[in-house]
Parts: sequence; C-alpha cells; structure tokens
Amino acid sequence: MIQERKSKWALYTFLLAVITLGTSCNYPIHKRPQKLLAKVVKNDKSYDVGIIPGYPFDGHKWDTLMKSRLLWAKVLYEKGIVRNFIVSGGAVHSPYVEAEYMKRYAVALGIPADHIYTETCAQHSVENIFYSYEMARTLGFKSIALCTDPLQSILTRRFTAHRFETHIQHLPIVYDSILPYNNLMPVIDTHDLRAADAFIPLKNRKSRWQSFRGTMGAGLPWEGERVRQPL
Repeated sequence: MIQERKSKWALYTFLLAVITLGTSCNYPIHKRPQKLLAKVVKNDKSYDVGIIPGYPFDGHKWDTLMKSRLLWAKVLYEKGIVRNFIVSGGAVHSPYVEAEYMKRYAVALGIPADHIYTETCAQHSVENIFYSYEMARTLGFKSIALCTDPLQSILTRRFTAHRFETHIQHLPIVYDSILPYNNLMPVIDTHDLRAADAFIPLKNRKSRWQSFRGTMGAGLPWEGERVRQPL
C-alpha cells in the first residue's frame, strides 16, 4: 500500500516537473496561480465554499501534497477569500477515508469545524469536483472555487469549464503564501478513521481501464444532463 502511494506520488511529481521544465517562466506552477489570485483580490471576490480534493493517507502523517492543499485552505480562509470548505474523498487506495482525515487536519490548522464539510463518495479527481458541487447545491452555497495544487488545477480546468453552469473558480496554490506555515505539523487522532475491515483498494476493485475511465468521469451520474444545473 505504501509502495503504491509512493509510485502515485512519483508519477504526480514527474508530471509536475515536465510541465514546469517544459514551459517558460514556470507559468503553470507559479505565474498562473499568482495571476488567478491577484484577479480575485483585485475584484474583491470571495466564495461561499472551496473544494479540496483528497489524497491517500497512510494513517501516520499527511503527505507533502495534502499538507500543501490544507495550508492553502488555511491561507484562503484567513484572508476571507473562501468561507467554507468541502473536503472530498473516500477510502480509495488506503483504508482511511480521505475526507475525514483532511477535516481533522484542517481543524487542527485553525479552520473551524463547522466551516468544513466532508464528501466521502469520490474516488477520482473529477468525482471530487462533481460530488462536491452537488453537495454545495444541497447546502445552499452559491459561489464555489477549486482549491488545489497547480497541476491538478490544470488537469481539471476543461472539466470545470464545460460541465457546470455555475462557474468554478480555480484557486491553485500560491506556494509563497504557504511558506510561513510550513513548520506547522499538527498531530491528529487516527484510530477511528479507517474504513470497514473488508476494505479493498481501488486497484483490486477495478481494472486499469476501468480506473482510467473513472478518471475521465465515466462513472458519474449525469442523469442525462451534459451540464449540471447552477447552484
């Protein structure tokens, strides 16, 4: 299980490096996030809720990627740019429910528990967005943002642009903004965060082809609609 997490993180890091090295001025990783944030600040925009996609957890400590996403949520909350968060992810690659441990860490970082909602169905990035959007509608939120790392933001921007009537504002991590918090290492209680004893990791539940189709949104319940209705 740990080896699988390492392999997934290695692939993610490789893709990040390819984008960074292959693009002048590191635009996707640094310039684009700064530009998006500056536009939001300039226009005095704020959002009812932000989506934070999950990442596998080994039961001991948060991954570097998830740490960055949650520190970024802390920055956005403290600046008043995002007022609430939906943390999204089920028990996918490990027996720990991603949304539950993310909420616990977010609370430890100072975001009030009653401003954090958990979505536990998603197994892929597009599902994080789809199910969180539907939860936002149920909760009565009217404006929404995707708060994640620059790479995931790039990989999902076409999906968010074409499949939802309410605009999903991308707010990828501005890494300079989270540097002051990098020394924060909260410890959370994880004894009750495991899924049922019969947990089966995604790789044993679905073939590679099925997982790929899931990543592309094949399992989403569109119910005959090409675009989800506005919030």
